[in-house]
Amino acid sequence: MSIVSFLVKRFLRFDKEQPFIFLSALLAFLGITLGVMVLMIAMALMNGFDNEFKKKLTVMNYPLTILPRFYGSVNESLLLDLEAALPELHFSPYVSSPVMARSGSRLEGGYLFGVEFESERKVNAVIDKALQSHLVDDFEVLVGKSLQQEFGIASSDKLTYVFTQMEPGGLGVTPRIKRFEVVGIFDSGLSAYDKAYAYTTLASLQKILRLPSNLYDGIHIFSYDPQTDIHRIKAMLPQSVGIKGWWEDNVNFFAALELEKTALFIVLMLIILIASINIISSLLMTVMNRRSEIALLISLGASSAQIKKVFMYLGIVIGLAGIVAGTLLGFFGLWVLGTFEIVSLPKDVYPTSTLPLDLSLIDLSMILIGAFVIVLLSSFYPAKKASEVDVLTVLRNE
Repeated sequence: MSIVSFLVKRFLRFDKEQPFIFLSALLAFLGITLGVMVLMIAMALMNGFDNEFKKKLTVMNYPLTILPRFYGSVNESLLLDLEAALPELHFSPYVSSPVMARSGSRLEGGYLFGVEFESERKVNAVIDKALQSHLVDDFEVLVGKSLQQEFGIASSDKLTYVFTQMEPGGLGVTPRIKRFEVVGIFDSGLSAYDKAYAYTTLASLQKILRLPSNLYDGIHIFSYDPQTDIHRIKAMLPQSVGIKGWWEDNVNFFAALELEKTALFIVLMLIILIASINIISSLLMTVMNRRSEIALLISLGASSAQIKKVFMYLGIVIGLAGIVAGTLLGFFGLWVLGTFEIVSLPKDVYPTSTLPLDLSLIDLSMILIGAFVIVLLSSFYPAKKASEVDVLTVLRNE
């Protein structure tokens, strides 16, 4: 056994004469353990909720959408070309109009989409779930759960839509008004969309807006990898048509979430930093308590580098033990939170009653590397002071 490993084991033992040194090292171990565990759970929670929001927004905003660049429309020939060239993707043409939904004396603004429901079901899981085996006919409408609850309507009730397009009347112009029969309710889990969006057949809305059947306001596209497919599709589009991804409408929202995640990581990393102060104090107390032994070892031939290694290894052993224990406790905590309903979630918002958790490999690596770097830096100063012990002064005083 080398002198370094022998001394590390010796200094880690409980000293009855100096119990506070061991207690300080124990507190450092517990602080690093708790810091790593809390960081793992916090990052998993942040990632889990981010993913839930992304799933919701991807469905209601659609992964990709083709839109005209200026005034104009997307024609049917473009749709056919894209379907032939990219059979692995799903396309759903649509027209839309801003409307006012009216039920009795209540009014609510929103958008009415005209879609081909067979195609829409392939790009929108929320609509597919709402339809089940039911088919929507002309001048029938699917409304969101929030609007249905606000208006107190049910299936087979009538709902009046007031369109922004005007048509000439007797003494002026009046808005177009059409009554639709409510045949289904969809629930995306996001009340803003459930209140504002409604869906009817493409033919119905084209007839009301007096649009030709081969022209659309845009095409919704479902893709498993939209950030890659957007470049493939863009190369096939004419100059008059553009394409956007769902993330482009939510840049500020996800930038704020990312900033919040970064801030949380930094704040929680301070727990490990505070715990590392206990490592410094514990090692410095050990150095002060073992000054005579250190001086004797140096006088017997031990090098300053060996003494420095002893205290570096001492701090690393305490820190690594805390990191390993914190990692194990973190995984155990994630398993408990993901398996049992420790915190109940509203079932009308989230698809699961347990907490959404997703600890990425990158986040785990950052936590472990960051904690190890803090431990390493905390061990350096006490090790340096131990290697600089003045042998003559210590032995003369002793």
